[in-house]
Amino acid sequence: MKPRLSPVWFAIFAPAWIACALSLQAAEVRWTNLSSKQGDLPVPGESTEQTGNVVADLDRDGLTDFVLSFRAKAPALVWYRRTAKGWDRLVIEPQFLTVEAGGAVQDIDGDGDLDIVFGGDWQSDEVWWWENPYPKFDPAVPWKRHVIKRGGKRQHHDQVFGDFKGTDTPQLVFWNQGAKSLFIADIPADPRHSGPWPFVPVFSGEAGERGDQSGGFRYAEGTGAADIDGDGVTDLLAGNYWFKHLGGGKFQAIKVGVIGGRIAAGKFVESSKHPQIVIAPGDGSGPLRWYECTGDPLKEGDWVGHDLLDRDMIHGHSLDVGDVDGDGHLDIFAAEMAKWTEKRADADNPKAEAWVFYGDGKGHFRKTVVATGHGFHEGKLADLDGDGDLDILNKPYNWDAPRVDVWLNNGTGPRQGAGAGATVRKP
Repeated sequence: MKPRLSPVWFAIFAPAWIACALSLQAAEVRWTNLSSKQGDLPVPGESTEQTGNVVADLDRDGLTDFVLSFRAKAPALVWYRRTAKGWDRLVIEPQFLTVEAGGAVQDIDGDGDLDIVFGGDWQSDEVWWWENPYPKFDPAVPWKRHVIKRGGKRQHHDQVFGDFKGTDTPQLVFWNQGAKSLFIADIPADPRHSGPWPFVPVFSGEAGERGDQSGGFRYAEGTGAADIDGDGVTDLLAGNYWFKHLGGGKFQAIKVGVIGGRIAAGKFVESSKHPQIVIAPGDGSGPLRWYECTGDPLKEGDWVGHDLLDRDMIHGHSLDVGDVDGDGHLDIFAAEMAKWTEKRADADNPKAEAWVFYGDGKGHFRKTVVATGHGFHEGKLADLDGDGDLDILNKPYNWDAPRVDVWLNNGTGPRQGAGAGATVRKP
């Protein structure tokens, strides 16, 4: 005989169970895709090679803007400025520059607004910063460009700012792939008039590249920042290492993963003493994996990896961490490139996928697919419409370029930071 539930059980427990189920259903994120291909955003430009991507509030209005960089054709940098109805496109650097993937933001000149850094690609030996003209934004006047590095080896894929030396002043760290080195530079006292900045190596050598000529991994890449060992000092993440500052500008490199690429950190296990580190293959293929410290974070052998996928990730040039569904636990966003071969007409990876892995704060993740067959490159999590939740920004490298897309988290809700009662409709 099948057991029967009494009316009392239904009266007491069923309402709570139904409410819980409805709450979980309501919490599931639904994505609204807006694209320049559909006229939802201005077209980035004419370049078919879209490289870098940074998100920041450049005009200090409380809303997140983003900047895209290009090579192949001018302009080199454009700014998408958030408005009540969508985005305006403004040119920051109208000249032709061969800008590499990466980019970083920091108040370099100490005037209270965020300035921008990008580096040159394999054709360039330079790294630059652009001076934010806030509050005078004239669409006809480009931002003033300054030189951080000139000369030496070429290619500068990825930069990051952080107070890695514990001096209460942030430093700039950048890869120089031609030199097979990671460099650190202090911001000069008068950066507007200093000329090139002095810099010294943090690390030289391989950092997770495989030398796979067919699929990439030709060079080390990826940067991030987090306090890994809990000493109150921001640590540097790069390639497949984290770097402990030993004093006097010297760093100890601790290997975390088997490959390098995109790298980020966060408390995916909230009860753990140390943050966990997640690594995705950038310009190549390999495991998408998060690593936890089971003992001493300074010991390579105490970092244990856990796969997020049951296959290799293919050119996973997008990785970010944030609470996407608003449940208080960190999630992981990762996505693949669909095309990276410039001379090829069709996609290298036509079944490319983008995912959000929803975390429960205990080291468990639920995989969801955001998009299939869409080429992601340098994708980022950010509140792009000002409604208080995390959206996804993507500009492909050369898949269907020129193009830019945003994926709105449950559409656009009540706007945050825009005045009481203000709302933004879908652009």
